[in-house]
Amino acid sequence: MASLNKDFIKAALSTAEGPTGDPLVRNLEWTAACETFASVKLHFPGVTEADTLDAAARRTHGAIRAAAGEQGVVLTSLIVEIVDEAGSVLHTSNTGPKTNEDQNAKLQSSGEAHTAKQPSAPLAQPKPQDGAGGIPGVDKIIAVGAGKGGVGKSTVSVNLAVALARKGHAVGLMDGDIYGPSLPTMLGLGAHEMIVRERMIEPFHVHGIKAVTIGKMVDPEKPLIWRGPMAHGAFKQLSEQTSWGELDYLIIDLPPGTGDIPLTMAQSLQLSGAVIVCTPQKVAQDDAVRAARMFQQLGVDVLGVVENMSYFIGDDGKDYDIFGRGGAERMAQRLGLPFLGAVPINMALRENSDSGNASANFEPQSAGGETLPRALELLASNLESQTALAGLKQGRTKPKLTIS
Repeated sequence: MASLNKDFIKAALSTAEGPTGDPLVRNLEWTAACETFASVKLHFPGVTEADTLDAAARRTHGAIRAAAGEQGVVLTSLIVEIVDEAGSVLHTSNTGPKTNEDQNAKLQSSGEAHTAKQPSAPLAQPKPQDGAGGIPGVDKIIAVGAGKGGVGKSTVSVNLAVALARKGHAVGLMDGDIYGPSLPTMLGLGAHEMIVRERMIEPFHVHGIKAVTIGKMVDPEKPLIWRGPMAHGAFKQLSEQTSWGELDYLIIDLPPGTGDIPLTMAQSLQLSGAVIVCTPQKVAQDDAVRAARMFQQLGVDVLGVVENMSYFIGDDGKDYDIFGRGGAERMAQRLGLPFLGAVPINMALRENSDSGNASANFEPQSAGGETLPRALELLASNLESQTALAGLKQGRTKPKLTIS
């Protein structure tokens, strides 16, 4: 069976004519494709009429979708952009997963839309989590997010996953940071090749965990310039088309901010909760508050706050409060959120992260002493407790009575 890639798109456009009569492939400026979604840019010199550009975009859509249908390729999202000589977008056309608005419009056009009398009392506003499902075999799904970049969200995700695995849990780690994947470096995946069996991604087995990242599916040096539908498709593919097997925990490392990916995640996956990563200084706290409010608005329980880079441990063994130790903990108290722990930074943590040796952070001789391993183990223990409490509140687990 063929797969969706650049060569596939070029072949599909080679037999379709553009507005000037030439094959569309001659006007192809740039394309990106990954399994089930694609983005295409075209340039037609001298053509500026809106109707002509729209027709060219529709021909492009039709050619690619026809080729996909003939070859049995699943195409969930396709973006076509027509640009001028300077690269400015003149026309955009995209198709992606159907939204509620699409369904409502379909119902109205078919006469099936409900036009009954209005209810006497306003209905509760549904939240994205209300219709979300789980992943077969995965018990608990935990998102790790941050209000801004550079606070060490991926560092916390990786070490949290490894710490839980060292406590005896079956753990998966998904690199949901579609635009800036860090797991290839932090887990040492450079020499590993991605394997796909029957359209399912096989996760990498490293440091006692199962891991998957978009960083092993694309050119490592090219920017991932993806619009919403492309990012949506990539996230869905990683979460739903990976052979996770049986897992106690799936940790999802999210991109920073409050954009498309957290919303996609909340709509598609039933989460046990979210962890907010923040450094101590005020400017990081401001954005962390927004991240916490975002999860709450999406109907996701915030399991707690992690203060990363809480302090620096120098070679002299002394602690240095570079960013103002304790700021994130005070923020958590102000918001009424659990504080999961403070993670220090030292030279060993940086070296182990850059070399892809996350397991070394848990051995005193390779972690710069006992402080870092102790902090990471405490973080995992606190997360276990908060996840259990959240499960009781959500009605997903029941208390157990053990008599000995």
